[in-house]
Amino acid sequence: MKATQSLHELGQSLWLDNITRGMLDSGQLQHYIDSYSVTGLTSNPSIFDKAISSGGYDDAIRAKSASELSDEELFFELAIEDLQRAADLFLSIHERTDGTDGWVSLEVSPLLAYDTARTIEAAKELHARAGRKNLFIKIPGTAEGLPAITECVASGIPVNVTLLFSADHYTAAANAYLTGVERRAEQALDPAVGSVASVFMSRWDSAVSGKVPDDLRDRLGLAVGQDTYRSYRTLMDGDRAQRLENVGARMQRLLWASTRTKDPAASDTLYVHGLAAPFTINTMPDETLEAFYDHGDVGEPLPADGDGCDAVLARFADAGVDVNALAAKLQSDGAASFAASWNDLLACISAQREVLV
Repeated sequence: MKATQSLHELGQSLWLDNITRGMLDSGQLQHYIDSYSVTGLTSNPSIFDKAISSGGYDDAIRAKSASELSDEELFFELAIEDLQRAADLFLSIHERTDGTDGWVSLEVSPLLAYDTARTIEAAKELHARAGRKNLFIKIPGTAEGLPAITECVASGIPVNVTLLFSADHYTAAANAYLTGVERRAEQALDPAVGSVASVFMSRWDSAVSGKVPDDLRDRLGLAVGQDTYRSYRTLMDGDRAQRLENVGARMQRLLWASTRTKDPAASDTLYVHGLAAPFTINTMPDETLEAFYDHGDVGEPLPADGDGCDAVLARFADAGVDVNALAAKLQSDGAASFAASWNDLLACISAQREVLV
């Protein structure tokens, strides 16, 4: 049995952190579904920036450039077309799991990361345009994004909360989600609104690379993951979540993101085998998925008690790493990076429109 299937049977969903039109046209995504146990997909501005820059969308851009769409509107048309096709490929999984799995994700403009009202407006508009029941709208878990998450969930919009980096970030996002579900329950609306909370992993170890003792190298991300998983299990087992489950709500799932190993000296599946746990998701780029399929090892699942992460985090504190401050910086830097990719993406579309037309 391949490691990907073993991980799936452990109870963790494997999602692909990538999408291109070529992948859809060639059948590569279907191959991942059929042979690699892939049951969902995520996307972000960086992914689309690379895909469109490669020239794979030239024909579509040429065809749409005759219209008076802005560069941003044209991008969303392209992205929604791709994600609708991907959502249809995952639809049978979505229906078989009663909405637990089989999702794809579309992100609101990263330029709205600190604008609550415009995020809500954009999320509602994109959700309506996409027209797929198994499509998440991605909203960042910034302070301004949290009330937008609550409002969108209360409106019945499935949400992928992105740019989370710590147990505290996760807990804030989970509470924002639960508040939205509670509002639906109070109004006698269906409380079963899908959601995932995406916690970014590899950026932790990149941030402290060369700044901590060698025996702490590549250990911060997993320690933060263990701490976050403990918070996840505690929240799911708590009275608030249990009361909502009793009226038909479904629990927001924890998703591990940014799982490509950045350190060439570390295992290329570090953030896969190190974060195996039931009722969670690991979304990974092609190269990480291929590596895990080829030589991955599932090992033991994460224990619910944090597996000694407090001692490891204390050692990082002794080494001068302020985890809370670093989490805030990583979130801010992540938002800035996505905004930069977004601007590059729109500039690329603008340049290609001029050349192609």
